[in-house]
Amino acid sequence: MELAQALLLGLIQGITEWLPISSSGHLALAQHFLGIEASVAFDIVLHLGTLLAVVAYYRNDLLALGAGILARDEKHLRYAGLILLSAIPTAIIGFSMRDFFESMFGSPVAVACALAITGAFLIISSRFKTGSKQLGAGSSLLIGLAQGIAVAPGISRSGSTIGTALILGVGKEEAARFSFLAAIIPILGAALLEGRHALDGAIDVVPVAAGFIVAAAVGYLSIGVLIRLLKESRLQWFGYYCMALALVVIAITSFAG
Repeated sequence: MELAQALLLGLIQGITEWLPISSSGHLALAQHFLGIEASVAFDIVLHLGTLLAVVAYYRNDLLALGAGILARDEKHLRYAGLILLSAIPTAIIGFSMRDFFESMFGSPVAVACALAITGAFLIISSRFKTGSKQLGAGSSLLIGLAQGIAVAPGISRSGSTIGTALILGVGKEEAARFSFLAAIIPILGAALLEGRHALDGAIDVVPVAAGFIVAAAVGYLSIGVLIRLLKESRLQWFGYYCMALALVVIAITSFAG
């Protein structure tokens, strides 16, 4: 892979992983229309880059959570338990529907349809009034279910989880925080699962490192942008973007066909 291509994919990953517009969908479309071939190993590295971004952004929360767990603080143990609980439906859906989701990567129309679903869901969830409901076992499972469905390219992980939390009456900042922290386990799990075989071959270090750095840096900035717009009740903006992109992709695909 050329350095310019690695930088471009790193930029796309950094922008779209945490903004609710689907990084997998954008990467699939970019690779299809631009003719870029990215290895599974490179894809894993990009995801690890944006994972580093969320760990850095929420470092204080993670440190407090870790200290609370070690101190056996009930509040922190409960929150950690909810994060673990959310990972269960995510793993079940991810494993059981893995082949179907992977088949979507080769179909721009399928990705576009998924983007349209994401757009509609974001617009709908943005209409719910700000709540203050505390997260519980049921809401964590539902958020995990939404995260599992988001394995499909075009379905936004952050959009589906934050939107679900908002519909359930969770406050905006807490919805974002839980969404991002709950993503850590699935991303690490997927990286370990796919990385067992993907990292066997030779790796071109410079493009991979460049993609990782760009994805991490831009991903960190993207989290801040999302939280600011979420506070300003502008989540629907991302929904309109996803709908527009879906229409453009379908139009281009139909014309080319």
